[in-house]
Amino acid sequence: MNRLEEIQRRRTFAIISHPDAGKTTLTEKFLLFGGAIQTAGAVKSNKIKKSATSDFMEIEKQRGISVSTSVMGFEYGGCRVNILDTPGHKDFAEDTYRTLTAVDSVILVVDAAKGVEEQTEKLMSVCRMRNTPVIVFINKMDREGQDPFDLLDELETKLNIHTTPLTWPISKGATFKGVYNLYRKKLNLFAPNKTGISDDVKAFEDLNDPALDGLLQERYANQLREEAELAQLHPEFTVAAYQAGDIAPVFFGSALNNFGVQELLDTFVEIAPSPRQRETNKSIVKPEDQKLSGFVFKIHANLDPNHRDRIAFMRVCSGVFERNTFYFHPRLKKKFRFSTPIMFQANERSNVDFAYPGDVVGLYDTGNFKIGDSLTEGESFFFKGIPAFSPELFRMVENKDPFKTKQFEKGLKQLTDEGVAQLFVQQPGNRKIIGTVGELQFDVIQHRLLHEYGAQVTFQGLSYVKACWVRSEDEVALEKFFRYRGDHLAYDKDNQPVYFADSIWMLERAIEDNPKLRFDFSSDLILTEEV
Repeated sequence: MNRLEEIQRRRTFAIISHPDAGKTTLTEKFLLFGGAIQTAGAVKSNKIKKSATSDFMEIEKQRGISVSTSVMGFEYGGCRVNILDTPGHKDFAEDTYRTLTAVDSVILVVDAAKGVEEQTEKLMSVCRMRNTPVIVFINKMDREGQDPFDLLDELETKLNIHTTPLTWPISKGATFKGVYNLYRKKLNLFAPNKTGISDDVKAFEDLNDPALDGLLQERYANQLREEAELAQLHPEFTVAAYQAGDIAPVFFGSALNNFGVQELLDTFVEIAPSPRQRETNKSIVKPEDQKLSGFVFKIHANLDPNHRDRIAFMRVCSGVFERNTFYFHPRLKKKFRFSTPIMFQANERSNVDFAYPGDVVGLYDTGNFKIGDSLTEGESFFFKGIPAFSPELFRMVENKDPFKTKQFEKGLKQLTDEGVAQLFVQQPGNRKIIGTVGELQFDVIQHRLLHEYGAQVTFQGLSYVKACWVRSEDEVALEKFFRYRGDHLAYDKDNQPVYFADSIWMLERAIEDNPKLRFDFSSDLILTEEV
């Protein structure tokens, strides 16, 4: 298979949702149907009886939630499918937002009972900013929930998107019996299966087949016929409108019981976009371009605590990545060679010789990469749109054991390089301040510093309510501001000045009193050459 054919068969997407909508369960069922795993675990009541495949960190197993993005791949329907399973909890949204820069499409999971929730709206707004194609999977139809037509209306109203259903549920709650495939005009009936794939499937091409009345009961068969007819009054689905981000196809089902999962997966590999072009600070990079380029969107230390490894996850954007080949690191202006690049299949990793646009490659790293770094075949450019966000919670972090200073410094640097939180240094005193968007991140940092680096830390609360980057072309105005507000200034790990505000009123005053300064609440990651 040639390079262009390999590119066309890639499908790289993120699964996103509000917490507990069933995102990780759906991910596992995709792996199950793709043959990457043989049995699926289940996450129930926020406790993991059998840890979900994509939740590998110890703290994730304890809490039953995903706190970092997992990267997994498998073959299905002639396509190479790359899944990025993201954290659902709002405290880890920044990791999800960065992950969305590395995918070509998204599957948004919605709880049938709860409908559109706060985090669902925020995630969808990020997708809309990039015109990312979105498929909606309305999950947990086997539980009592909202009417399907009401759910479609809510999606359109709250998410400001046009929807069209491609499958339709047969009843809901305790009497839920499966889904009818509106897109293919086909119905597959089988018994629910939480850990495997049912092989006893009864297929129907015609909803008017009298045999349905016996299998579904006449009441539910007639209900399906009526609702399926009404559902088709929604706007006609076209692949072009979906890929342009103008319409979101909707699927119904129960990921836990496998209902609707195969219908979703079969349609996804057919309609989802292959790798798309990416914008850099110099030009547009197209996947079919000959020369290799890619960017690091995630860094994770200690995926395997026994080996203390650190892996940079790189999305390949053009060309072909080859093992043992030297590539150029524009920020460091150095060349690097990778002898053991890896890819992930479920929770297994394997060495890879080649990777194509759309693939995510794990590169063993000794501290050379930051989130947002690029690799090229000699060109010096950076990919745009990889965000850093202004934190809202701040705590000073202190090392409790002076004999563990080296481990403390190393752990803090690696964890903040991963994007778990942001690190600021304030003078005098070299005070280290952790900034996050949620309380849970502090727990993760404390847990990982202790269990992965042997460093015990305490946090001291700070009264700041907001931090923002301060920039200006007027160096005199910038220096004056630093002189008068020095006690509220710190520097991030890229040595960029950051202003800490005690209150929103103080922040507004600072902005009003300093018109020559720019106060940024979010920013593309600043990637300058190392001096």
